[in-house]
Order: sequence, then C-alpha cells, then structure tokens
Amino acid sequence: MQIALFQPDIPQNTGTILRLCACLDVAAHIIEPAGFPTSDRHFRRAGMDYLDHVAITRHDSWSKFEQWRNEAGFRLVLFTTRGADSYLDFRYGRDDVLLFGRESAGVTDEVACSADARLAIPIRPGLRSLNVAIAAAMALGEALRQTGSTVEGEIRSEERL
Repeated sequence: MQIALFQPDIPQNTGTILRLCACLDVAAHIIEPAGFPTSDRHFRRAGMDYLDHVAITRHDSWSKFEQWRNEAGFRLVLFTTRGADSYLDFRYGRDDVLLFGRESAGVTDEVACSADARLAIPIRPGLRSLNVAIAAAMALGEALRQTGSTVEGEIRSEERL
C-alpha cells in the first residue's frame, strides 16, 4: 500500500499525510510540481521529526509517475469528490497506490482517466469536501484494514482504553 499526492499545494496537509505514512509504514509519492518547497516551515512543522521515517519518492511530473507505476504494475486508486463508488465498498489490494489530488483543484481529467478506480468518501449533501489529510487517513485506514497490512507495533498500556 502506498500514498501518492498529486501536485499538493498546502504544506501543512502534505506534512500531516507524510507523518501518517511514517507512523503506518506506508511509502509516499509526491507528484510535482508541489506548491511549496520542502524547506517550507509549515511543511516541516506538520511533518515534525517523522519526515525522516517515511520513504518519500518525488516524481518530476505526472508522466514520470505514470511510467514508474506502469513499470511496477501497481493499481491506481483515485479519491475524488466525483468518484462513482464509495471507498467502503471497494476491495483494496496490497499493491494499490492511493492517489489524492491538489487541495485547490483536485486532479486533471488526464489523471482521473488514468485511475483504475475513482472513489468518493460520502459526506453530507451541500458540503464540498473533507480536508485531504483527513480523507487520506480514512482511506488508508480502510485499505490497511481490508488487506491486513498493519504495523506490528506495541501499544503502551497507558494508551489502551
């Protein structure tokens, strides 16, 4: 399971998603151009010291990312407000790449057409969308639950409910 971010433009969201990837041992991909440098203080603050614990691959462009993905044989699962199916009804595989679009504009039609699946997270009518970091956490949690791909970490006794 991997996460890809298409041209992210809010550094805090990207840092938060990379922290999620670090904690759950999931590789991350950033498809350029991003709307901020990796030296951005908001990005570094959101990612904290977790950025050193996540495998991040930067792709210069969508075409370079697609070349990598096709050569590796990974299925691309796009999360979009225009998705036809609920993310809860989809059957995930261990080799899926979960793709999230730019916060301000989503993904291009070319990117949407390249996806093997286009999923939505159902929300109340009249509301636009969830924060991309929240959507990534929900989607990744469901995908990992279905595939049994969980981190074998220790839960400290004070954290147990």
